Amino acid sequence: MTSIGIVSTGIFIPENFMSSKEISEKSGIPIYVVEEKLGIKQKPIASSQDHTCEMGIQAARKAIEKSAIVPEEIDLIIYIGEEHKEYPLWTAALYMQQELGAVNAIGFDMALRCSTTIMALKIAKDLMLADEAMNTVLLAGGYRNEDFINYENARTRFMFNLGAGGGAILLKKNYEKNELLSTNIITDGSFSKDVVVVAGGTKHPISQLALENRLNKLDVLDPDGMKSRLEEKSMDNFLQVVRGSLKKSGLTEADVDYLGILHMKKSAHQYVLKELGLSEEQSIYLEDYGHIGQIDQILSLELAEENGKLKPGDIVVLVSAGIGYAWGATTIRWG
Repeated sequence: MTSIGIVSTGIFIPENFMSSKEISEKSGIPIYVVEEKLGIKQKPIASSQDHTCEMGIQAARKAIEKSAIVPEEIDLIIYIGEEHKEYPLWTAALYMQQELGAVNAIGFDMALRCSTTIMALKIAKDLMLADEAMNTVLLAGGYRNEDFINYENARTRFMFNLGAGGGAILLKKNYEKNELLSTNIITDGSFSKDVVVVAGGTKHPISQLALENRLNKLDVLDPDGMKSRLEEKSMDNFLQVVRGSLKKSGLTEADVDYLGILHMKKSAHQYVLKELGLSEEQSIYLEDYGHIGQIDQILSLELAEENGKLKPGDIVVLVSAGIGYAWGATTIRWG
């Protein structure tokens, strides 16, 4: 039976960090709330040189260096970074192809906000199983949506954790380690217009007035409605995608050894662990990184390796959620 394995991962973290104290000062939120409730001690932020796709390329180079794969072997590049990148209308995957020297690859960009990596793992696996000529796939991208945060807008407080960075995953067909099992995804379009950047699209073109009114920043158009609807569904959907991914993989939550979860407020993180019967030692809370969008799962996986939390045979579940709203989980048999 054909299998797909993770050969290596790569992470790029900018040198600049914003501290909890700075977030507190910019937002007016007491520092203990920033640290203890929002769960942010610090987060990386992009410099003027840390462009979105470029950060993904840096991460991809690290993943390639850690493997025995040369760029010419890559058959497909899926750009998993944000739409907020170097240029508004641009195929970042093809720039990656050029910069990495992956001359035999094809490439495309995809987006599902902070669930992009999970969706891309499913798409990559399905494509590799369907096409006998597709043996090596690179997923890579960057994220710097912290550019869109207005710290004076209390409606977006839950997004004050947004940071910057890049991540990459190299996949290979019939690789004998770190096997990708099944993915489960839920999307709910009833949230599709709740979190938006108002200005800059076709409905509200960018203008001087829009800039003055900070309409080029993230906003929540119906905060009360979104909160009530999300509270009703979010945690249940987190648990549902994890359990669904495990069930499709022939496993249960009792089999999970490590949960690679995105950064969220500390109480929500602890709730998910408790409901799945996991200890805090079976995950890593990203309080020193904040939320780097769809890069969080790759970062969590790398940190788990560095901290000796993964051993051969372990069952790892990567789980995500993205505005729109989308929830996703992928199960991996490690080692």
